[in-house]
Amino acid sequence: MKTVYITGAAGFIGRHMVEALGRCTDVRVCCGTSASTPEELRQGLAGADFVFHLAGVNRPVRPEDFQSGNAGFTAEICRELEVLDRRPCLVFSSSIQAALDNPYGLSKRAAEKAVRRYSATTGAPAVIFRLKNVFGKWCRPNYNSVTATFCHNIARNLPITISDPGRELDLVYIDDVVAAFLDVLGHPPGPGVCENREVTKSFRASLGELAATIKSFRESRQTLVMPSLESEFTRDLYATYLSYLDGPDFAYSLGQKTDPRGVLAEFMKSAHFGQIFVSRTKPGITRGNHYHHTKTEKFLVVEGDALIRFRSITGREIIEHKVTGRDFRVVDIPPGYAHSIENVGAGEMVVLFWASEIFDPQRPDAYLRNVLGA
Repeated sequence: MKTVYITGAAGFIGRHMVEALGRCTDVRVCCGTSASTPEELRQGLAGADFVFHLAGVNRPVRPEDFQSGNAGFTAEICRELEVLDRRPCLVFSSSIQAALDNPYGLSKRAAEKAVRRYSATTGAPAVIFRLKNVFGKWCRPNYNSVTATFCHNIARNLPITISDPGRELDLVYIDDVVAAFLDVLGHPPGPGVCENREVTKSFRASLGELAATIKSFRESRQTLVMPSLESEFTRDLYATYLSYLDGPDFAYSLGQKTDPRGVLAEFMKSAHFGQIFVSRTKPGITRGNHYHHTKTEKFLVVEGDALIRFRSITGREIIEHKVTGRDFRVVDIPPGYAHSIENVGAGEMVVLFWASEIFDPQRPDAYLRNVLGA
């Protein structure tokens, strides 16, 4: 059983680490926060096999607080460990700004020096991570993360400010940061070794691209057009954006098209996977009776009973598939076949449709042909 002490446990990265370690059966977690007393800090350090020092100051009221909150607090932790004669592996979350000469960067660089001195003096292993711009759920908006601020404001239809749309950022996702930290538990450095490690997976985007992508997430509820989620960065960013929605905004309504046959609603569209829509059809009603040259579709009846008929536009044979919502049976609609779907049940029929392309009224690729006609 390993005992892990975390400073800054109530912060953005700290909360994720506490949650992740809580799922480990061989780890006991002790948490330090800004409210912890010196005695509580001492007790946490005294029993730790690993110390993840995640606490720090990045938006202080006074510039001099950078030194006390970053370099000073780190030096205090190192002194306490030396007094306690403890040599746990010390993992320090630094920043890429430690390479810069601004007040924040200088304070982080001084904190790194304290960690290296502690390792060299005591023989304890240590790891320093110079983190890039970390994004993900639970990050505080309008503070020190542009991604969090963009997600929070755009989700609420509030304005955002972009000083330089072309400015590029190096970004890392919180889950990848946590994975890199957890790897230290299984692969710590040797005694007296202070290693510089990094989160190997990172992304690069300009401020303009970042804002445009997040805006497209919001707009997708109106247009129903989802951006491509092929990129891992877009998937991570979309998850981050959704985490900033208020509870009442989790749900949204779809536009419905109603006629004597029933109701139809488009659900989701994408240039990469086509579109999905759903319909409710009254008993005895038939939909379709057309064919496509290139567009393909899939029908999935989720409620009721349906008879799906096909006839090749060059032949006379009629193919029938009877499906029910109890079966979850998918029927493919090949091109060149006139097709129809009839509600043959006593109640409403609910069908989920997928089409291989977004419907374009200028080139619909849908031609009327009655399956049962001449």
